[in-house]
Amino acid sequence: MIEIQDITKTFGSQTAVDHVSFSVGKGEIVGLLGPNGAGKSTLMKILTCYIAPTEGDATVCGCSIYDDPLEVRRHIGYLPEHNPLYPDMYVREYLRFAAGLGGVKDCNAAADRMIELTGLTPEAHKRIGQLSKGYRQRVGLAQAMIHDPEVLILDEPTTGLDPNQLEFIRSVIRQAGRDKALLLSTHIMQEVEAMCSRAVIINHGRIVADDPVSNQTAAQLTEKFHQLTEN
Repeated sequence: MIEIQDITKTFGSQTAVDHVSFSVGKGEIVGLLGPNGAGKSTLMKILTCYIAPTEGDATVCGCSIYDDPLEVRRHIGYLPEHNPLYPDMYVREYLRFAAGLGGVKDCNAAADRMIELTGLTPEAHKRIGQLSKGYRQRVGLAQAMIHDPEVLILDEPTTGLDPNQLEFIRSVIRQAGRDKALLLSTHIMQEVEAMCSRAVIINHGRIVADDPVSNQTAAQLTEKFHQLTEN
């Protein structure tokens, strides 16, 4: 459902993404790993049509990011690294608004469903600006999923969650990944072990590993990460 074909992105003399190619199929949760500055967020912004690549192409559900960016966006739910919310809006109000933007027919029902799914019920009556960082992250995840997209792209989705919230949101992501193509970035190897079927590691904009996660512990993933990204 995601096909990335030789994507390169340069900013002046700096190459952020360097001839990257891989795919994510339906029912896959792929972890995108790499040190800070490796190109993870840049690649995600390209896939969601926020920025254009310098070279290469990508398709989402068969739609090209070049030829039909609006259709690509309709198929994607996106949680960026810096969760852009409206702090003066109430949780339920914001999710109804997000549902409307996503073309959902019954915005009230969709908002109620996502509030329950992401564990926001105790906070649904509050303004977003009153929420803790962890609950704001839940709101961001809810808006990414509210229009039931076929593809989810999540940039560090569990940032700011406490251990109890972390396990709950991991279960939500695992459930979503059963029938969607899901690409997530993270620095937490336990998260990769718990949720992902594959791990793609990039360093200096290039893929240095693309391997199944099965039978690999977080400690083994961490050791591999260090070996492949230490320079």
